[in-house]
Amino acid sequence: MSRRVRRKLEDKGKDKVVLPSYPETSNEDLVAPELLHGFVDWTSLPYDTVLQLFTCLNYRDRASLASTCKTWRGLGASSCLWTSLDLRPHKFDASMAASLASRCVNLHNLWFRGVESADSIIHLKARNLLEVSGDYCRKITDATLSMIVARHEALESLQLGPDFCEKITSDAIKAVAFCCPKLRKLRLSGIRDVTSEAIEALAKHCPQLSDLGFLDCLNIDEEALGKVVSVRYLSVAGTSNIKWSIASTKWDKLPNLIGLDVSRTDIGPTTVSRFLTSSQSLKVLCALNCHVLEEDTSFTSSNRFKGKVLLALFTNVFDGLASIFADDTKKPKDIFSYWREVAITTKNKAVDDIMQWIEWIISHTLLRTAESNPQGLDDFWLNQGAALLLTLMQSSQEDVQERSATGLATFVVIDDENASIDCGRAEAVMKDGGIRLLLQLAKSWREGLQSEAAKAIANLSVNANVAKSVAEEGGIRILAGLAKSMNRLVAEEAAGGLWNLSVGEEHKNAIAQAGGVKALVDLIFRWPNGCDGVLERAAGALANLAADDKCSMEVATAGGVHALVMLARNCKYEGVQEQAARALANLAAHGDSNNNNASVGQEAGALEALVQLTQSPHEGVRQEAAGALWNLSFDDKNRESIAATGGVEALVALAQSCSNASTGLQERAAGALWGLSVSEANSIAIGREGGVPPLIALAQSEAEDVHETAAGALWNLAFNPGNALRIVEEGGVPALVHLCSSSVSKMARFMAALALAYMFDGRMDEYAVMIGTSSSESTSKSISLDGARRMALKHIEAFVITFMDPQIFVAAALSSTPTMLAQVTERARIQEAGHLRCSGAEIGRFVTMLRNPSSILKACAAFALLQFTIPGGRHAMHHASLMQNGGEARVLRSAAAAANMPREAKIFAKIILRNLEHHQAESSI
Repeated sequence: MSRRVRRKLEDKGKDKVVLPSYPETSNEDLVAPELLHGFVDWTSLPYDTVLQLFTCLNYRDRASLASTCKTWRGLGASSCLWTSLDLRPHKFDASMAASLASRCVNLHNLWFRGVESADSIIHLKARNLLEVSGDYCRKITDATLSMIVARHEALESLQLGPDFCEKITSDAIKAVAFCCPKLRKLRLSGIRDVTSEAIEALAKHCPQLSDLGFLDCLNIDEEALGKVVSVRYLSVAGTSNIKWSIASTKWDKLPNLIGLDVSRTDIGPTTVSRFLTSSQSLKVLCALNCHVLEEDTSFTSSNRFKGKVLLALFTNVFDGLASIFADDTKKPKDIFSYWREVAITTKNKAVDDIMQWIEWIISHTLLRTAESNPQGLDDFWLNQGAALLLTLMQSSQEDVQERSATGLATFVVIDDENASIDCGRAEAVMKDGGIRLLLQLAKSWREGLQSEAAKAIANLSVNANVAKSVAEEGGIRILAGLAKSMNRLVAEEAAGGLWNLSVGEEHKNAIAQAGGVKALVDLIFRWPNGCDGVLERAAGALANLAADDKCSMEVATAGGVHALVMLARNCKYEGVQEQAARALANLAAHGDSNNNNASVGQEAGALEALVQLTQSPHEGVRQEAAGALWNLSFDDKNRESIAATGGVEALVALAQSCSNASTGLQERAAGALWGLSVSEANSIAIGREGGVPPLIALAQSEAEDVHETAAGALWNLAFNPGNALRIVEEGGVPALVHLCSSSVSKMARFMAALALAYMFDGRMDEYAVMIGTSSSESTSKSISLDGARRMALKHIEAFVITFMDPQIFVAAALSSTPTMLAQVTERARIQEAGHLRCSGAEIGRFVTMLRNPSSILKACAAFALLQFTIPGGRHAMHHASLMQNGGEARVLRSAAAAANMPREAKIFAKIILRNLEHHQAESSI
């Protein structure tokens, strides 16, 4: 994160902040006089009221509030507000530490993230620190950790993890022991080797060390651990290479050991039995996800270990914990809430300590187990795991809450790559009231908890039922609010939640109404560089929203076009590029219903960026970029601009390279060429650049969407006689004939038939003769063309016949009543053909074809014109207008009455005339 909290000092060059004296206030003083007059002068609020306001804010908001006036600046620096500091959401370096140092005299609790923050801790000069907790510690070295503990000798708690501390060795552990004699709690993750010297140093120099954890370590000295006689709670969860024969004979003699956590290790039933029977002080042994123990089906803990609790996958965790309490009237699943209520009144420190330790170790193990996602745990997650995570999210320990929310976000995911989640687990969370609880946590002022709760909501919302529940509980408004956060991690997870929710059509308008669209666009402008996660999620959510006509207008109004084009041009991360291109494709997909298509094309650099993205090494990026160019090509100006920026060459190259690509990429590559080829100049350029062979190859695809789109492109290309000849020479006739007769798509068959009709209506023959260089070559081509023509006409005729009912046609030929003609239309209609839009030249060519010597082509032309003018078609009015303005009704009347016109063509011509009359009447209303 590049954003830093900066504190303005009253006197330049001085770090000291002089606080005003705080006058004592009575309860009556808390009601400001201004309230009686209907307004509040915030600057006159009592100081203790302002301090209470400060405690409800995160650090960034405190800094903003403190900047409003001199008095509040002083209050904002009050030591009572700086007893704890969470640096994880912020970029924390030496300069920021120095600026905060004067406020940290009484700092007791500190959370940090990463090596840069760790290196800067000493500059806070917080010599009274009691607790330090850090994550993302892989790069932290012995030198850094040694420096931290040397400057903070009063430390009582040090926790580093759950990620591995790969560069920390036993030397640093010895430094901790020497420097921190008051240490009570030490939890370290991922140390390679924990030597006997390091452990013995802890035993010797830290006499108050009661909570010790070496988690996910490679090697530990079992015998040395038996010398830490002060330890009450010991965790070696996830640690490998433990010699259990030594451990069981040494650890069971620890005089104060109350809790032992061996989860995710290879401990066996014999060692578990020894611990539970031999240790006089041990009360709880946690052995969750221990495969050796679980494989021994003969081992059970029922009533074998009186007064001891074993927590394992085959035991009921809630029942086991309930046995710690004397009151057995409570439901086991309510045991945590019961303990929290009792803790307020009874103040039983022994029970509180053990329950807090249990919360911590269970939350840690559940998260680690969810991350590894081992097979065979479905029953555990459904029957206990989900309920445990939800219960632990209500803990008073902040790190337990966050870790449990992260575990909840993780355990539902089956396939992270394809965003697949386990519906049973997701609905188990929903059934146990998890959605409402997560939304409550998302409203916390603690940004770490906001982030993890939002992540869980996002993952769960992949399930449609959960998404509905989130929306009903007000989750959309909460996520839209979090998306405005100045904390990048919070905003990123909130954007992810909106991305998943926006998949549902029913949620799109709710997101827009909650201010989600503007919040997402603002995210892109706030973090335009180096924040790929937030940018991908924001662009993905905008892409989903842009698929809705109304929301697409909101995206454009909020500045979304400029933001998305900026990402497409400048961002190098493929995930962001893919989602930005998809969003632009969806913005441009609404045709005449709004002007977003033109707006995207007019945005500086948009078309150039999309053309460039078609050359990306990542298939998903190429696919979405081609899809965007396809949609944009429906606008006349965009079409020509795409060609002017090298779009023809790029898209032909893309089509040539995608023979083994996904069907999605193949469809969009062919579709973009189809869109560009509407212009005859582009059509000629596509043929010249070698676009015909790859389109013929795509027309032979078994995938319906691919060969349908390729047929559309070949239809457009075939309008030009030079391209028509190329199609014949490249073997395109058999491919089109196969489509015309065999495709399950009526549209593919229709457009293949129209392409063949263009190719053999006589214009290609004239072109072939014109370019012929010798009589022998002309003869060869003539023979070749004749064979292709016969094949094509045979299948065109067969295609048209499939839309004719003989009985209806006989009746229609005898009596052309409106009822009979309507029956013919219904039988012949291809619903999807109503989406095709033809130019005046194309309509004119079909009208001219009505005079062709071939009766098959006459029937085909009449059939095509019928499809283009059927009322209800998207462009039927446009086609009718072209025909009326061109005086084509006269030709149609002649065709309907001509003796040499085939029967089907005559009937189709009569229907077309009726359609023209209908549209003329409609246009005059």
